[in-house]
Amino acid sequence: MTPLSEDAQLVTMYAGGAYFGVPVTRVRDVLAATQIYAAPLAPASILGSINLRGRIVTAIDLRTRLSMDAPANRGACKFVIVERAGGEAYALLVDEIGDVMMLPASLYEPNPITLNPHWAHICRGLYRQEGQMLIVLDIDALLEIEAAAA
Repeated sequence: MTPLSEDAQLVTMYAGGAYFGVPVTRVRDVLAATQIYAAPLAPASILGSINLRGRIVTAIDLRTRLSMDAPANRGACKFVIVERAGGEAYALLVDEIGDVMMLPASLYEPNPITLNPHWAHICRGLYRQEGQMLIVLDIDALLEIEAAAA
């Protein structure tokens, strides 16, 4: 994974007690909880689909995708709508939406060698923030659901 060489503007979110960031250029929308339509026989991380202003969008449980425990109350969760390279939209189910942050490249750190190999594949590095780590997600790697399910 190539390191971030420029300042990063990230949309932040929480899932399973972890703090994540996604490049703002990849975020299309942020939604409160909405109706999820089940997708039979889909991989465990795919909750189903949602209707985003007439467009059907695949809903992915970020906690399940990252091998974390499922939330106790999915109704309280939020969605971050992200776009894969090529423009296809996906909804990431997260516990809470944070802020949009501008972070200087000088604060960027590559993935530590102790990071779980599953997470290392979908993380682009991190920023240390007042007692917590902001983990930058690689959206394209995160959305490789078929490979993760195999």
